[in-house]
Amino acid sequence: MQCLRRAKPIFFLTAALLAPLAAVAAGPTDDATTLGWTKELLSYVAEPFLLQGALLAVEIAALAMVGGALMGLGLALMRLSRFAPIRMTAWFYIWFVRGTPQLLQLVFLFDALPPMGLKLDSFTTAVVGFALNEAAFSAEIIRGGIISVNQNQSLAATAFGMGPFLTLRRIILPQAMRAILPGMANDVIGMIKGTSVASVIFVNELTFRSQQIVGQNFKFFTVFAAAGIIYLALTSAVAITQAVLERKFNWEIDRTAGRGSGFSGLFARRRPTASALSTKDAELPIPLSPTGDALPLTWIGTVVSTGDNRPATTAAPPFVVCRNVHKSYGAREVLRGIDLTVNRGEVVVIMGPSGSGKSTLLRLVNHLERLDAGEITVEGQYVGYKKVDGLMRPTHDLARARADARIGMVFQHFNLFEHLTALENVIEAPIRVHGDAPEKARALGMSLLSSVGLGHHANNLPHRLSGGQQQRVAIARALAIAPRLMLFDEPTSALDPELVGEVLAVMRRLAEAGMTMMVVTHEVRFAREVADRVIFIDEGLIVEQGPPGEVLGNPKQDRTQRFLRSVEREDAAA
Repeated sequence: MQCLRRAKPIFFLTAALLAPLAAVAAGPTDDATTLGWTKELLSYVAEPFLLQGALLAVEIAALAMVGGALMGLGLALMRLSRFAPIRMTAWFYIWFVRGTPQLLQLVFLFDALPPMGLKLDSFTTAVVGFALNEAAFSAEIIRGGIISVNQNQSLAATAFGMGPFLTLRRIILPQAMRAILPGMANDVIGMIKGTSVASVIFVNELTFRSQQIVGQNFKFFTVFAAAGIIYLALTSAVAITQAVLERKFNWEIDRTAGRGSGFSGLFARRRPTASALSTKDAELPIPLSPTGDALPLTWIGTVVSTGDNRPATTAAPPFVVCRNVHKSYGAREVLRGIDLTVNRGEVVVIMGPSGSGKSTLLRLVNHLERLDAGEITVEGQYVGYKKVDGLMRPTHDLARARADARIGMVFQHFNLFEHLTALENVIEAPIRVHGDAPEKARALGMSLLSSVGLGHHANNLPHRLSGGQQQRVAIARALAIAPRLMLFDEPTSALDPELVGEVLAVMRRLAEAGMTMMVVTHEVRFAREVADRVIFIDEGLIVEQGPPGEVLGNPKQDRTQRFLRSVEREDAAA
């Protein structure tokens, strides 16, 4: 019987909305009758008693949505946790709440809690009940949005010393919002309409008030049609807000041209432009190119000296030291005892077949992966480790350790932050991680972009750039933190052959300026011309190493010879 009573308002509301259409389909009606019905309908739409109920429904929905979204974010992060008990706790809550009717949840809160000593009024019960219910649904919406973002975005942020929550706030959620917004908007609309469920605990919202009026005058169609119009106005406001927010978080929209005209231009985001930074640029010792062309080596020297790089000397201790490094993924042993030193200002090129452990070694240097055994030091310091009883233990604040190490990393697939412009990519870590003043960071960012020939692309989003341009932005981003060491993980393998040269040219200039570099690449010509030393790795072991002329020109090991022949065949085929 309770279900039948609750179904009546919905039935009459639907019928009232369809009645005008049915009347039109039936044939002509008396104009005076239609006019009178319309005036009466509009009078109920403007009826303060109903509007107060609508305001109460909005208040419940807004408060519950905020609370539910915040709890949903927490549940989503728990579902993504590495720890099974945390994941299972969140899963159980979501399973239970989604699997039980909301009506029962409200009745439980209103009737079952008072005997336990916790009594809530009707309004608070409705807010808490809807929030707890929404948390379960929004958790899955938010989790879906988070996992829709490429994991390499988190990897890049981590490499520059951004902590988990800073990465979530600045990198992941802004990109995830495109996937989150439609589902959350649907939930808001559903909650506004679903507040009618709260009438079961005597919340005097819009539908309940409509029933009260109908109980007095029996004008079912008119009153419930008015309530339907009010609901439609509220949900339309949500739909408009959704459209505005979707545009705001749509990073694929081209905003380099500034604001457009009309409705769409009103909500376009304005980004910092190169011209807006001109007054600050004059304070820098690094000259800017007005055409965006690449500048001489002086700019690289400025960055390198900031990072305290100096030419290697025989008396100086090694800059990077790897001792007996081991790393496994499950049963597969990727690195099996790597011993390697890199001197200050040295360019070491690491070569080897796919799966030999080259990229893993670079990630271990920057502590993007955890060591299984052995140790790695950079400038005599562990990066995010401390030795306890002879064993390497990760430190508590790993993000700060990465930031303090100032290791710049350039990835195979660029890993630019897709929702940020080229300039914003470059200045993100200096401002958010290292605390640089925004004006100083933007000016240096413009200098670096101009130096790699991309000054005129500063306000372009990554998807507007070619692969070679994106990789040069990635190099500028790595240089913006004044790195002491640069790691390049196959920086040209994802590029078309005609774009490889522009990236290698920048790397050559870095090498000439004395930057300490570890480069994983298959570019034999680059290794011959730039490397101080070539290391060949196969099956997790260093098979051969030495000057480029020896390793590439006259390799001693059969495995090295076969690899170089295969690379030469691939180059000839290309």
